[in-house]
Amino acid sequence: MSRTTPPRPLDVTALFPRLAPLARTATRLHPHPGSPSPHDSSVGGPLLWPADEPWPHCEGPHVWDQVNAVLSPQDVRQQRSIRAAVASRPEGIPEMVRFTPEERAIDSLIKAGRPWPDGPVPMLPVAQLYTRDIPRLRPPGTAEADVLQVLWCPFDHPEHPRTALFWRSAAAVTRVLTAHPEPPAVQFPGYVPQPCLLSPEDVTDYPNLLELDEEVQQQLGEWSAWQAAGPAVDSFYAIAPQEFYMNKLSHAPGWKVGGWTRWGLTDPTPRDCDACGTEMDPLLTISSAEWDPSTESWIPYEDQSRSTQSLTDPEPWNPTMLDLARGYDLQLHVCPVSPDHPHIELIQ
Repeated sequence: MSRTTPPRPLDVTALFPRLAPLARTATRLHPHPGSPSPHDSSVGGPLLWPADEPWPHCEGPHVWDQVNAVLSPQDVRQQRSIRAAVASRPEGIPEMVRFTPEERAIDSLIKAGRPWPDGPVPMLPVAQLYTRDIPRLRPPGTAEADVLQVLWCPFDHPEHPRTALFWRSAAAVTRVLTAHPEPPAVQFPGYVPQPCLLSPEDVTDYPNLLELDEEVQQQLGEWSAWQAAGPAVDSFYAIAPQEFYMNKLSHAPGWKVGGWTRWGLTDPTPRDCDACGTEMDPLLTISSAEWDPSTESWIPYEDQSRSTQSLTDPEPWNPTMLDLARGYDLQLHVCPVSPDHPHIELIQ
């Protein structure tokens, strides 16, 4: 099913013309539960990985926080499956009774945890993106590559998973790896992506308020400047109209390719390439949520009927089941000069 973002409440460039040259196209990925194959663009799905190419491992260090039970990726998936089954049973039955004895026994074994891993850890597939599905996705300096593969180590380095990027030509993969190694444990269940298919959609992004010059910031903060839009502007924002810009007009929430960088934990910081000093471009936003209460106007039409929590669909806003830094996003930036230059990981 395709996903369609509702139009923005107004054309912000009509009120603030200086924003017009700052518009960027971003591609919302709209992950949704599915069973992807190696030939699909996906989150958490199998990769088109050559059978004769070594699987990437992380050398560490991997430091145990000694607080959370250590689970394997299979433990996480089994726990999710049990919880989904329990949630699908009649609400009138007390939750503990809704568990079957077998489910309760499996859940107890999972909660006992696994040994902390020793040595290199196989990385987990996070995303696979084909340029046929996302035409704006282009590798710098590698015209023949048509698929981007993102993997990570499911342990903090130091405050989020360490990522690895691979560009390759799909046509060059003649024999696909049918089963990849998995890490014996992960630091948090929220570091295991739930397999999802994608429904890419182009939208228009504008910069975070903090990346605008002071004059434009001041204009966006003046309620009188918004009055020409009439009822399209919610009077709830009269005290701080710049929040209307941030929540409804600036940058799309959720997983996306390109667009503008999100900020929230920190003020904007330089994103220059360590190898050549060139300003780096936003590549991929790996998100802990497709929307939140402040960004509900971005919920696609197709998801609006399931936008609130229910027993059978407990987190419709987070189909990938990721949780990064307690609900933030991991944004990957790349150098436009060369794919061989190291990328930047930014939690915001």
